[in-house]
Amino acid sequence: MPGNQRRTEAGEESVTLQRQLNLFDCFSMVVGIIIGSGIFISPKGVLQSSNSVGWFLVIWVFSGIFSCFGALSYVELATSIPLSGGDYTYLRLSFGGLFSFLRIWTIIAAVRTGPLTLLSITAGTYLAGKSAVCSPIAVRLFAACVLCAVTFLNCWSVSLSKKVQNICTVAKMLGLLVIIVAGLAQLPKGTTSSFQHPFQRFPGSPGPVDWKNFPSAFFSGVYAFSGWQNLPQVTEEIVQPGKTMPAAICLAMGFVTVFYMLTNLAYLAVLTPAEMLASDAVAMTFGEAVLGSYWWLMPVAVTLSCFGSINGGLFCTARSFFAASREGQLPHILGMVHVHRKTPLAAAALSLPVCLMMLMIDDIYSLINYLSFSRWIFIGMTCAAVPYFRFKYPHIDRPFKVPLIIPILFALCAFFVVLSSALSDTPAFLGGLTITIIGVPIYFLGIKWKRKPRCFDIIMCRTTRFLQTVFLIVDTQTSSSSTHGRGLSRGSREPLLLEDQDQDDYHHSDSLLA
Repeated sequence: MPGNQRRTEAGEESVTLQRQLNLFDCFSMVVGIIIGSGIFISPKGVLQSSNSVGWFLVIWVFSGIFSCFGALSYVELATSIPLSGGDYTYLRLSFGGLFSFLRIWTIIAAVRTGPLTLLSITAGTYLAGKSAVCSPIAVRLFAACVLCAVTFLNCWSVSLSKKVQNICTVAKMLGLLVIIVAGLAQLPKGTTSSFQHPFQRFPGSPGPVDWKNFPSAFFSGVYAFSGWQNLPQVTEEIVQPGKTMPAAICLAMGFVTVFYMLTNLAYLAVLTPAEMLASDAVAMTFGEAVLGSYWWLMPVAVTLSCFGSINGGLFCTARSFFAASREGQLPHILGMVHVHRKTPLAAAALSLPVCLMMLMIDDIYSLINYLSFSRWIFIGMTCAAVPYFRFKYPHIDRPFKVPLIIPILFALCAFFVVLSSALSDTPAFLGGLTITIIGVPIYFLGIKWKRKPRCFDIIMCRTTRFLQTVFLIVDTQTSSSSTHGRGLSRGSREPLLLEDQDQDDYHHSDSLLA
């Protein structure tokens, strides 16, 4: 049976997503999403809170290790529950439908769409370079073109999307290598002033070295590693996920940590800490100081890096929408696949109108900041699901296991982030809480309320059929209520055990988790 089709009991062929992401694709996806624009633009968040070069570097190392703990916790869940959707799926199975819906609601509202929009603006800004004639409107128009291009790419072909992701990841790796080699080559010339008395306050620092500021520096560092949580969203499209995902995550997190460290060392070899804090675009300042006439390599690298992060983020986020649709928590149309392209076309296109509307907002940063607490609380809840599943379902197959102390520690730290944000920036916390709570009545009206007016059902049905005809998309016939579904019973909180003996098909086992 071909990988893109399989037969139901009635003998009908159903269109499905394929397993076609190998180890390098997964590695490229994680690295490509994590390394966006932050390491190129400004690592000042860690530097201005640590106020010393030594602690600045130490915090980067601990941020990488801590992020790896969270990533490994997600991998255990992904390999023991081989369903796409990532933390959406794990929250639904452990904490119920309301929390999983609020996760999807906040993802649409800003948690994922906001960063995608900012990355597109960053790409436009860097592509403009030193041009003084490029107005903010022109930058946003270019950002809109980037978003439309990436969305079209994800709607058109999964294979082409992963190839572009691989190319962009290699490009950003080469960009970082240019910085590392060019920067560290300055050390033999005696440019070591930044590393003298590393654990003391550097000249021009905004404040003294104070342990009270270290949590803020640590959180800034952890944010720079954000993106590892996206890979489990595409579990059903990964070849041999039980082996591929742990290897890809470990390699990617180790690679990113080493490259981040070397890049920051290269920055400090050329620029003083005060110059790094004063720069809004460290890579551009670095390029002008070291690369001379080849300074243009930096904006090109940043633009490609942003493009790759947008592509990877959109690719993975679409699978969360796809999974939520299968569980009846998003419109049915989002769980359909293009007949010929075998792409989740509707789910991949959902983020575009939201991102385009965000381009008209002056202060996107505030919206993202408002919902940062919800991002952390859902990540913490997801990691807390690891010990829950260990206790609740001890008999399920776990190809990969982490020591329980790892997810417990990560969950506690995530909840501490939420508490600290509530105390340090209460207005932003309340704003984000309000946006999150708005999802509660939407959940009860749109999902829990089953007996809606007949006219509403007719409108939704006709709209779905019209969109199916226009975009040539069909139901995968693998919804969780199907006898050949991908493992979840609609309305149930218990996944079916899945055997992964055949990469191209799924089979129910004889027993349930419960």
